[in-house]
Amino acid sequence: MSEHYPHLMAAVRDFADEPDHLRIRRIRTDRWISYARAEAALSAFDDLLSFPKRTRMPNLLLYGPTNNGKTMIVEKFRRQHQGTAAFGSGDGVASIPVLRVQMPAGPDEARFFGAILDALSCPFMLSDRGVSKRQEAAMRVMRETHVALLIIDEVHNLLSGSRLQQRRLLNLLRWLGNELQIPLIAVGTAEALHAIRSDDQLTNRFEPVLLPKWRAGKEYEQLLRTLEAILPLRKPSRLSEAPLAEKILFDAEGILGEVISIVTRAAVLAVSSGTETISVKTIDQIGFVAPSHRRRVAV
Repeated sequence: MSEHYPHLMAAVRDFADEPDHLRIRRIRTDRWISYARAEAALSAFDDLLSFPKRTRMPNLLLYGPTNNGKTMIVEKFRRQHQGTAAFGSGDGVASIPVLRVQMPAGPDEARFFGAILDALSCPFMLSDRGVSKRQEAAMRVMRETHVALLIIDEVHNLLSGSRLQQRRLLNLLRWLGNELQIPLIAVGTAEALHAIRSDDQLTNRFEPVLLPKWRAGKEYEQLLRTLEAILPLRKPSRLSEAPLAEKILFDAEGILGEVISIVTRAAVLAVSSGTETISVKTIDQIGFVAPSHRRRVAV
């Protein structure tokens, strides 16, 4: 039967013959979806990683609306550069070329260095809550594990601290790059850009890379074609054609994660209802609430 599904990628066609519960599970599974903006960001990250140590390392700020693909990109990059586990190395020390941490909510220096130690799998070093001890331990382990690039996700969280905490954390970002001589990638919303630009020195050190909201056009149509080709529905939906493409973009308000959520939920309904195709009616039936309307939903 698999040859009867020309609208699907070859690797997906056999899945279309699976029972409904298995297909629904596949539809709901996270997957990497390549598109031009993401590939450009990954290429810029790789370029940073290739830089030799120097007095002033280059940095990037990847920013854009929430749920628009930023975390997926940095996770893809981290998986591409996983390094070597301690038991697989010659000296018994792990190699972690790319380290990703999240700026803590209600941030301060102790929590930030705690997040680094946690990402380095060093929870035994978290018992001492003093900033200096955590800082010393984090810096030492980053050097020992040959961290060559540090990704700081949710960097806009630093704005939840007091003005003094914000200033100290911004100074800390500048100090980290200087001390380790490694590039930094900050990731966050537009508020992250405002935070970085509040410090003249950081503004000059972080090159901004925007992931804007999606608009109608060839890149958006290609995204929908890719989505349709990897979801094991037995009939074509022609997601990239009007009025379906317009409906999805309007309801998602141009946010990538919402586009994927709409298509995923509609695909699940298409399987469970037996229609095996997504239509405007299908999307109307999933009860999707646009991001801007969620705060106004009655409770």
